[in-house]
Amino acid sequence: MKMKKIGLFTTLALLFTFHSTLAQESKYKVVFDLTSKDSVNQQALIRQLGFIRKSNPASKLEVVIYGQGLDLAIQGKSPQEEAVKHLIADEGVAFKVCNVTMKRYNYDKSQLLPGVEIVDDGIFEIISKEQEGWGYIKVAH
Repeated sequence: MKMKKIGLFTTLALLFTFHSTLAQESKYKVVFDLTSKDSVNQQALIRQLGFIRKSNPASKLEVVIYGQGLDLAIQGKSPQEEAVKHLIADEGVAFKVCNVTMKRYNYDKSQLLPGVEIVDDGIFEIISKEQEGWGYIKVAH
């Protein structure tokens, strides 16, 4: 009987360890806060998103763009346009723009890069993600 208890305990411990390892990989969720029109910041963001996805394909990444960062998501305005399109095609990466900012700069949905989503308020989106346990990174240098 004692051997069965040890075997069951060992099996449960191994299953818990395996489950915890999988859970850690899938819990890699980060929201990036982009308000800068600075090309160095935008290039760094694109580079980091690519590095993260390559090293952790299960990661979930979201870029929330508002303020002066909006051009990154506008067709014909972003030097990073092709890289953004490539990242958007990856289901683990989302780009979202603030509707308040869109209105302030007189842009509409048709001017966004395909796949970019609109949220009512960029700051509210970021806070919501943080409340859901997402990590937070302000894009700046």
